[in-house]
Amino acid sequence: MARNAFYGTDKDLLREVMNTVGKPGRLGESIRCVVSVSMLTEGWDVNTVTHILGVRAFGTQLLCEQVVGRALRRQNYDLNEDGLFDVEYADILGIPFDFTAKPVISKPTAPKPTTRVQAVKERERELEIVFPRVEGYRVEMPEERIEAEFTDDSKLIIDPTAIGPTKVLMEGIVGEGVELNANVLEDIRPSTIVYNLAKRLMERHFRDHGEPLPVNLFPSIRYVVRQWLDGGYLVMKGAPVGAVLYPSIAEDACQRIYLACQRTLRGEERKKAILDAYNPKGSTRFVNFTTSKDVYRTAPDKCHVNYVVCDSSWEAELARALERNPHVTAYVKNHGLQFEVPYRDGSTPRKYLPDFIARIHDGGEEPLHLILETKGFRGKDAQAKAETMSVLWVPGVNNLGTFGRWAFAEFTEVHTIEENLDALIDGYIQRGGQ
Repeated sequence: MARNAFYGTDKDLLREVMNTVGKPGRLGESIRCVVSVSMLTEGWDVNTVTHILGVRAFGTQLLCEQVVGRALRRQNYDLNEDGLFDVEYADILGIPFDFTAKPVISKPTAPKPTTRVQAVKERERELEIVFPRVEGYRVEMPEERIEAEFTDDSKLIIDPTAIGPTKVLMEGIVGEGVELNANVLEDIRPSTIVYNLAKRLMERHFRDHGEPLPVNLFPSIRYVVRQWLDGGYLVMKGAPVGAVLYPSIAEDACQRIYLACQRTLRGEERKKAILDAYNPKGSTRFVNFTTSKDVYRTAPDKCHVNYVVCDSSWEAELARALERNPHVTAYVKNHGLQFEVPYRDGSTPRKYLPDFIARIHDGGEEPLHLILETKGFRGKDAQAKAETMSVLWVPGVNNLGTFGRWAFAEFTEVHTIEENLDALIDGYIQRGGQ
């Protein structure tokens, strides 16, 4: 392992990886399992330890607390009927704890009943759904001129919560107070914003790795940024306009503009999805897990999996609507399915798990696979997910030509889910599978 300038020695780097196992955005994010008893004393933060057995002497009470603390990570954060967390327990044997007070012994409560959610083998032949496991996208941009097609999802709203305080009043015990502010952000000219965003776009999004900057594209990139700014897609709510040049916010703006540029691309060779090299496709046949959440029993002629896990009432309603529509030949809830969509939230790579996959008979030569999402409040993160699905994932997978036809849709009103679903499917049928 190479030496890392930020974390110091190789030993420090390894310790940081082990200390951040499973934590999003940290070095240990991608690690799923660590087999090492010594990690119990190294600050290992996991929530799956249920038993601890001491087999050697512990010299201090602090060491005892560190070891016992490995079993005190809560697993379930669902609130009960009283709006509180249920009590969770761990069995600890052989740890010489010296309590200064008499321990209070609680009567353990029975665990919640669980349900086995699994694929039903008898339904596999007719109802199995196969999907691509996408890990990235390859986009070939034009070499001469860049154009953009902006939508409501291209809009970026900046408020004080995104940038922090811009005014600070400092006062001593005596004397006059002084106000520190960021007036310089108010004085930044639009042309400066356009130039800096265009420069960032060219360097980070339109430049191939190891290749020189495509300076010939800079005039058209700058023109597109000017269109985005003049078109009202940058909305300032109580924040200075220059805050858009903060690195994290500037990357968010560039990502929205870049997706708008990709929306104008046409042709099979422009966008391609990059599949997982070791596991390029997934299937409903591999679903098998237990859950204590509410479940909805699926119709045996519509779903390969025996239950839908209901994270909300919206999902149960959508499942019922899918089963009632005669043009839906199969569907599945994306829970335990490992169907993930890579996208970027500003400069941060993330994974998105859509709610449902439905297979529709719309009159085309191949069935249409419809990815469905139920969403009440559409925040900034939801916009980035929807943009990635519509602009990158769907055309990228369709252009592969090996997984059939795919489309994406969102539902934002729970009371009209069935009507909206029927209208959506009727629209595809009227187009005759085009």
